[in-house]
Amino acid sequence: HPEFMRMRYEAWVEGLTGDWNISRQRFFGVPFPVWYPLDADGRPDETHPILAPPEELPVDPSTDVPPGFSPEQRGQPGGFAGDPDVMDTWATSSLTPQIAGGWADDPELFSRLFPMDLRPQGHDIIRTWLFTSVTRSLIEHGQLPWAHAAISGWILDPDRKKMSKSKGNVVVPTDLLERHGTDAVRYWAASARLGADTAFDEQQMTVGRRLALKVLNAAKFVLSIEAAAGPAPSGAGAGVQPRGSLEPLDSAFLEELAGVVVEAIAALETYEHARALERTERLFWTFCDDYLELVKTRAYAAGSPGAGARRSLRTALDVLLRLLAPFLPFAAEEAWSWSNDTSIHLAAWPEARELTALLDRQAPPPALLEQVRAVLGEVRRAKTAGKKSLRAPVSKVVVEAPEQATALLVLAAEDLRAAGGITELELLASPGTDELRVSVTLA
Repeated sequence: HPEFMRMRYEAWVEGLTGDWNISRQRFFGVPFPVWYPLDADGRPDETHPILAPPEELPVDPSTDVPPGFSPEQRGQPGGFAGDPDVMDTWATSSLTPQIAGGWADDPELFSRLFPMDLRPQGHDIIRTWLFTSVTRSLIEHGQLPWAHAAISGWILDPDRKKMSKSKGNVVVPTDLLERHGTDAVRYWAASARLGADTAFDEQQMTVGRRLALKVLNAAKFVLSIEAAAGPAPSGAGAGVQPRGSLEPLDSAFLEELAGVVVEAIAALETYEHARALERTERLFWTFCDDYLELVKTRAYAAGSPGAGARRSLRTALDVLLRLLAPFLPFAAEEAWSWSNDTSIHLAAWPEARELTALLDRQAPPPALLEQVRAVLGEVRRAKTAGKKSLRAPVSKVVVEAPEQATALLVLAAEDLRAAGGITELELLASPGTDELRVSVTLA
């Protein structure tokens, strides 16, 4: 994943024309467990290698002594010499799945873990790490070492060059984590698509930090509304709010959230984590900036409509937290802990039916949320242009819209009036127009 990276692997395999040399002349590395006898002139006889007994592995021929010799014979005529080379990096790292699975130490564990599900790695080592891991597994076990390989791109510096230690343009992550927070750095990394190079961008980390803080603030606000509603009625059970009836605006938002759950699942199942994050993040900001503001007055109210709003808010929050948990694990865990005894990372992944089950089989109007957002946006713009607080009252709002749009706005008129601080809201059906026109008179 992505599929086009398969071509790089196949081109490498099909282009092989000779043996792959697995020895390197380096100071550091895993040595070959081999010695050579020295002739009378002290020259190694490489045609008669001395191999270490399997039960004695691992050995270091530069310090260990082969069977039948003494330490004093090292380097002496008639004695022995250790192989001076070390194994190629990929000759040993190709055993990563086996080592991680406890191949040599815990056969029972290995039988449960191998083959594994996923290998994440960079595209520059497809011909080395990926190829050698597959080859070793096929030779040793007769099967692939994993079911999927997720191939990432490079991290590029501000000059669009690959970051690498040899170039000296790498960034130590500890400073970034201290300045922006772990969730913010993870958010930036999760925004990168597989197979594509990603620019190092601290501004993106700032966006991630802002999102993490908003998650905490939104959760705190929703839970405070629930707490302000007081205890449940007698016989309802501790902490249980009455179900109440959902208003059309509630149903519209929950229906949209159910669609995002379906999209996120589809994206993650196809290894498009960046798309899952983008779609979830976009709706989360809609939840905070629009839906929460639209229903909070009703949510504080007693009775069935208030209970319905609180139920909708809490359900939406729980689903959004679980959708964001892979990308903002610490903020999501903290917010989740305020109302749950177990970790969010042990909770079930959200499903659309959790939300559609609340709709009482009544499909919400398809464009209701979009129309209400548009009117509220115009009211906010008028306040900003008039240098007024967003909480400032509005004397009158006149909305001219197509008949169908007007009929939808009527369904959420009370929520819209409360969110905008509107004294008089006039909705006019205008059959001859296909656009929405909003006139705002500030108090």
